Amino acid sequence: MAGFGAKGPDPQQRCPCGGGSEAASYARCCRPLHRQERAAATAEQLMRSRYSAFALAEIEYLLRTQPSEEPMPARRRSLEASCRKLRWVGLEIVATEAGGPHDLEGTVTFLAHYSAAGKRGTLRECSRFGREAGRPDGAWLYLEAIELSE
Repeated sequence: MAGFGAKGPDPQQRCPCGGGSEAASYARCCRPLHRQERAAATAEQLMRSRYSAFALAEIEYLLRTQPSEEPMPARRRSLEASCRKLRWVGLEIVATEAGGPHDLEGTVTFLAHYSAAGKRGTLRECSRFGREAGRPDGAWLYLEAIELSE
C-alpha cells in the first residue's frame, strides 16, 4: 500500500480496509482502534481493523484481538513472518450476520486480496467473532475461521 513505509503508516493515507468509504483516512478509520483510543463497535469493524493491522504489521493489535492458548513468542513470530510475506491489496465484505453493537457474536465473510512473491491471490474467509467473556460490554474478539479458502 503506497504511503505505508518503514516509519509507520501515514495517518492521512486511505485506510487499507476501505473503511466503508473510498475517502476514509487511516487516521479516521482503523488507527484509533490500533492505538486503543476507541474499541470496535461491531464484528465487521473489528474484522476491518484486523485486516488493516495485517496490512500495516500492527502485530500487537492482532495479538490483543485474538485469544489463543499458543505461547506469545510463537504467535508473534508467526504474525511477523506472515506480514513480511504477504502484501494486502484490497478487502471486500461479502456478508455479515449479527455482530452488531448489541450482539454477543457475529460472523463476517470477506475476500482479502494479496500479493506474494509477485503473484496475486484472494483469501475467502467466514470469520466468527464474539464479545470478550460473553459480556455485552466486552471487547469484540476474533474467535476463529469457520470457512477458509484461497
